[in-house]
Amino acid sequence: MKKIFVIIVCAVCCDFVAAQTYTLAQLKDSALHNNIAIRNARHSIEAAQQQRKETFTKFFPNISGTGLWFNANKGMAQTTVNPSELIPAELGLTLAQSLPAEALAALANPISISMMKNGTIGSLMAMQPVFAGGQIINGNKLAKVGEEVSHLQLQLSENEVEKTVEQYFWQLVSLQEKIKTIDAVDTLLADIHKDVDVAVRAGLAMPNDLLQVQLRQNDIESQRLKLQNGISIVKQLLGQYTGLTTAPSFDIVLPNMNQQDDLLPSHVEEGNGVGLLPEYQLLQKQVEAANLQKKLAVGQNLPSVAVGAGYNYHNLLDNNHTFGMIFATVSVPISDWWGGSHAIKRRKIEHQQAQEQLADNAELLKIRIQNAWNSVEEAYQQLLLAQRSIEQAKENLRMNRDYYRAGTSKMSDLLEAQMLYQQSLDRHTDAFADYHNRLLEYKQATGLKDVKRL
Repeated sequence: MKKIFVIIVCAVCCDFVAAQTYTLAQLKDSALHNNIAIRNARHSIEAAQQQRKETFTKFFPNISGTGLWFNANKGMAQTTVNPSELIPAELGLTLAQSLPAEALAALANPISISMMKNGTIGSLMAMQPVFAGGQIINGNKLAKVGEEVSHLQLQLSENEVEKTVEQYFWQLVSLQEKIKTIDAVDTLLADIHKDVDVAVRAGLAMPNDLLQVQLRQNDIESQRLKLQNGISIVKQLLGQYTGLTTAPSFDIVLPNMNQQDDLLPSHVEEGNGVGLLPEYQLLQKQVEAANLQKKLAVGQNLPSVAVGAGYNYHNLLDNNHTFGMIFATVSVPISDWWGGSHAIKRRKIEHQQAQEQLADNAELLKIRIQNAWNSVEEAYQQLLLAQRSIEQAKENLRMNRDYYRAGTSKMSDLLEAQMLYQQSLDRHTDAFADYHNRLLEYKQATGLKDVKRL
């Protein structure tokens, strides 16, 4: 008994875990934390931040240390000295009277001198750029633009992930709602089957009527199987995209399909929402980057000035010697001016292209906003039509059922009415899901975050 109890408890616990459900917001949050595209975008931000910090170090002095030890096969400084040539005539007469002949003869022979056969050299230098043609300042600005671009690209990735999650979500909602419709239709057909079976037994209906109902029931079961397979596949795709593949199973919180709202979201005036779009801001950053690239090209052809200080040590003459020094350098890229002038012109052309592309794409983004709004309005009207169709199809089904019971209508008419009712329910489900997808596209097309939903 204890083993059976444990098995039952484990089964209940597993069912509890398997029954875990997620809202659309929770699915989006999971995707934003686990999706590979988002992780890559965040890595790009971190890399851009490190690039900006690296570029900022160019403002500080460049400190370097150098050490050298050497041992040559002979002295690097060699010369020959003739002492007799270095002694003045007056001193030579005095030495001739006082020195022995052997010493005087030695003074007449050349002497070979060799120095710096081995030694050690060390230096510590610090150079501070004073003027570099604006390359350091503009390079830091360009690195900052790169970081801002990476943030905008993350926003685009988040929008794409949000859109994909919603598409999967509403596809799953549509399939599960159609399962509900199948259940309702199955119940309806069961009632019709019961009525027709009684009528056939009483001789009031033809056996063919019963066969038609049974065929329709078989078709409904076939549709159910296809929907269940579709639900399984979409769940797998949604789980993989949101990082829920480790969960044994999951479900979604279905929205209230009967909740209605007669209000559309407020339409953004033409052009007002363009500045909020990350696509437009990326184009602006492209123009800014092209302008900085042009300034960098100009700076590369200007003189650069730097000052520095150093501390040095050597023992080249077999004694330790240290000294300090300060210095200034001026570098003029004379031979680069010819090619540099063409580089500057090329950067100017690229800047002009970026400006023209910004203006052109701004118009396209305005068109995208209007098109997204038209899609929202169309989807909303389709939803209203689908709502009215349900009521009309429901009334048509009721009338045809009454007519069949009264013997004034054929079974084919009743089954056709049932099929129209089922189609109206499915169209309403699809229209409801499509409306919410269009709302998201409109929100992303305008850069808004508070678009009203049903």
